[in-house]
Amino acid sequence: MGNHLGAKIGEVLGIHRGHGKVGDDKVAWVRPLEALAAARGLLFPFVPVCIGCGIGLWFALPFEPGIPLYGAVATGLALAVVLWRFGPEGMQPFVVAFGCMAAGVLACGARAHLIEAPMLEFRYYGPVQGRIIDIDRSQSDALRLTLDQVVLSDVSPDRTPVTVRVSLHGPPPVLPYEPGQVVMVSARLAAPESAAEPDGFDFRRMAYFNQLGAVGYTASPVVLWAAAAPGTAVINRLRSRLSAAIEAAVPGDAGAFASGVMTGDRSNISAAVVTDLRISSLAHLLAISGMNMAFLTGFVFAVMRYGAALIPPLALRINAKKLAAVVAFGVALFYLLLSGANVATTRAFLMVSVMLGAVLLDRRALSFRSVALAAILLLLVQPESLTEPGFQLSFAATVALIAGFGPSQRWMKSRLPGWLLPFGMLVATSLIAGVATAPFSAATFNRFTDYGLFANLLTVPVMSLLMGAGSVAALLAPFGLAGPALWVMAQASRWILFVAHWVARLDGAITPIPSPGPWVMPLMALGALWLALWPGRARFGGVAPMMVALVLWVNVERPALLISSDGVLAGLLGPEGRALSSPKGAGFSAQSWLADDGDLALPAEAALRAGFTGPKIARAFELNGFRGVVLSGKDALAAVDPACAGAQIVVVPAALGAVPHPPEGCLVIDRALLDASGALELRPEPGGLRLIPVRGVARIWLGHRNVAQSIVLQVDTNRLAADQ
Repeated sequence: MGNHLGAKIGEVLGIHRGHGKVGDDKVAWVRPLEALAAARGLLFPFVPVCIGCGIGLWFALPFEPGIPLYGAVATGLALAVVLWRFGPEGMQPFVVAFGCMAAGVLACGARAHLIEAPMLEFRYYGPVQGRIIDIDRSQSDALRLTLDQVVLSDVSPDRTPVTVRVSLHGPPPVLPYEPGQVVMVSARLAAPESAAEPDGFDFRRMAYFNQLGAVGYTASPVVLWAAAAPGTAVINRLRSRLSAAIEAAVPGDAGAFASGVMTGDRSNISAAVVTDLRISSLAHLLAISGMNMAFLTGFVFAVMRYGAALIPPLALRINAKKLAAVVAFGVALFYLLLSGANVATTRAFLMVSVMLGAVLLDRRALSFRSVALAAILLLLVQPESLTEPGFQLSFAATVALIAGFGPSQRWMKSRLPGWLLPFGMLVATSLIAGVATAPFSAATFNRFTDYGLFANLLTVPVMSLLMGAGSVAALLAPFGLAGPALWVMAQASRWILFVAHWVARLDGAITPIPSPGPWVMPLMALGALWLALWPGRARFGGVAPMMVALVLWVNVERPALLISSDGVLAGLLGPEGRALSSPKGAGFSAQSWLADDGDLALPAEAALRAGFTGPKIARAFELNGFRGVVLSGKDALAAVDPACAGAQIVVVPAALGAVPHPPEGCLVIDRALLDASGALELRPEPGGLRLIPVRGVARIWLGHRNVAQSIVLQVDTNRLAADQ
């Protein structure tokens, strides 16, 4: 029955099962099918690529999928499985690709609904009680506590967020904070903000998938309500105590850096150090990922294997290589848990697990298949990781290194003397990883680090010394013999920070890069993956989408006018760059707009640019023949009608409420509208303006709200006409 079904389908497609050939009149289009048939057995690395395409389609949907759509996708997946089992061989690559895309869509739907948790629906001020589960620092260098088991005054449990995050601007604690402690503080909380502009980084979406239901700040002291209960937050408390021990032995920024590298606790690394690490392209050393995991597990593997070889009776009776693999796996698992199991660390752990498993099974340890397997597991379990920089950067570097390491090694062996080969390979691997991650880093951080390769050449070898010394210190600490290893770790940390500070202060250390449009990075990634993964000369076809992506990026058009979600700030694009209506207020939006423009100016500098005129309580602007005013101050509502007398657009950071409706022909963008729409872009069009809200689609992380769509339609059908 299956063979008969396959033969019928093959007849329709003109493909015969077993040889994949067609009639001579179809030779032109049979070549791609023959290429696919020739590549059978080499296409497994494309499985996570197709899963990722399905995940990308799910996130790009302009609506929240329901049961009918998921049912249709599940039916399509089932049909793909049937065709994969019984269909003609020539169809199988297409069937598998479709099935993987369907699996990506279903994984997203399942994940989004399984982790659904309350988000705070209003602004809250009052007591907040919770258990500390994480300690880190904000961009403003304030200490932050992430709390679970949250209790909010007069808020029912079913509306209380699972976790909240509070930035501490009050007095320093009398005793150090520790995971597991139950604390209480009076704080201001609100739901996580959406993107600062359409198609920008959506913090609310990221918070949703992390079950972070509210963020806020406090200037009040934090009260310890209860000490950490025995047996709770064991790993987090161990991380905190190991960090404290490292910082006690290695004081200053060097100790904080070493602690962040070894344990993942970056709560004591100052904002200035983090900035220098980013400018010098060394911030990846802090992200516990492939390099850190490889250094640690490689060190443990080597010590176990060669240590066993030094004991002949033991070496003759056991397989030292496999014993070393088992011990290294245990260390890797412990390191994963200790570091907090973020995306980059999880990816690195999966990669190391696959490699060590290959050692146990006497297989090749590092290949595209092992990378693909790690990506498949991560994408199906945490599909949202596809949108995160950690996933993109780590997999880009890994795929590029596997693709480029062999050819680079062969080329250098034929041209370099043996003593120079290690240095040559260090340069090659740094260059390959740097080129592979550069587009993703530029798109995420809006900058190109001009001396990043130089800084990495100076620090990566020392990083391996730091990780090895840290491992030795951990082994010797119980015997009180960790002093020499800690000294080595301190010197390595100081050298890395010295290089970071020095490089960050060189002229031209960074080149600002504007944010790409929505299609740029998908095209760039797909082209690069095709170039790296396809086995034949046709791989160079991947250059075409990469070039298209580069052209789109170079010609990206930035929004003409942006309004922050709280209505206190507007940014108008002009010949000098983006001018801001105020030097203060909406600090995150101001920094995001300037960074996305590829602009290194500070908000205070941007506020001095030409574009806005008038007093600070009524900043006037013009756009495409329209006059607008951005109001501020305690009398902003009272100034709406006078402002409408001379302008067609008025922005006010308060809700109109019972205030009489403004005169016809004047669009008032008030706080009520912005609460529903999020930040707004005003885009010039022939004869008018179009308002584009951040919340232009109703998705699950927005609470399924359709109000933003109604605003779009309302504005669409009531366009402003230029006042002639």
